[in-house]
Amino acid sequence: QVQLVESGGGSVQAGGSLRLSCAAYGYIHSTVCMGWFRQAPGNEREGVAVIDSDGSTTYADSVKGRFTISQDNAKSTLALQMNSLKREDTAMYYCAAAYSPACEDLLKVFGRSLVNYWGQGTQVTVSS
Repeated sequence: QVQLVESGGGSVQAGGSLRLSCAAYGYIHSTVCMGWFRQAPGNEREGVAVIDSDGSTTYADSVKGRFTISQDNAKSTLALQMNSLKREDTAMYYCAAAYSPACEDLLKVFGRSLVNYWGQGTQVTVSS
């Protein structure tokens, strides 16, 4: 069993930065995809950024160039550095782990159905 615990959310003004962290407990297979999703009120949960087992990363177009996903070598900590935040980035952010053969599929419309484990979420609020 895998447990994911997020931290680092909060409130920030537009243009500011936040760093989210996700601690993974339990057995994490070396081939697992790790990623971040977000869900704003009234919206579907959407993939934001994913990192594959070989370290390759993929981002949603809405955050490309502003967000950076990273992972430690032991795959026990996942991070999301968020810069140049916008009001539309306001959402609950979730850490996720998936045994998917194509990690980038997590960013597609059906991506959340591929997730095997979810964290409890951390709120990010961006004000103008």
